[in-house]
Amino acid sequence: MTTFTIGHSKTPAREFFGKLANAGVRRVIDVRLKNTSALVGYARKDDLAYLLESFAGIHYVHTTELSPDEDLFNDYKKKSLPWADFQPRFLALMEARKIEKKIDPALLENSCLLCAGKTPHQCHRRLILEYLQDKWGTPLDVVHL
Repeated sequence: MTTFTIGHSKTPAREFFGKLANAGVRRVIDVRLKNTSALVGYARKDDLAYLLESFAGIHYVHTTELSPDEDLFNDYKKKSLPWADFQPRFLALMEARKIEKKIDPALLENSCLLCAGKTPHQCHRRLILEYLQDKWGTPLDVVHL
């Protein structure tokens, strides 16, 4: 099962949509807590859903169940919570939400988790997939676009 991840920060629209289309992504799962800011241009929820479907035939889903909660988001983004402290708190949140029981593994096939982070190294989209692989005991073929 191939699952993708992508971040939109500092990525031109042509490159962003090209990566998704060339990879054969069928569904983008937006895991951002906040996806309506005017600062994100083409990646605003309604614009992104329209562009994905119209130009690439890619379905768009937004789920805050896979996002940090407001407190954790603010601590990390606004109060400079170090990644080393963010990571265990985020994983504990995923555990408390029991996301492994709410997400059908088939949903991830040819899907792409989207968030803002340019790279997956210090981004919750990577943590989500690692968490699910561990809980499901099923390896995912993860490709970071």
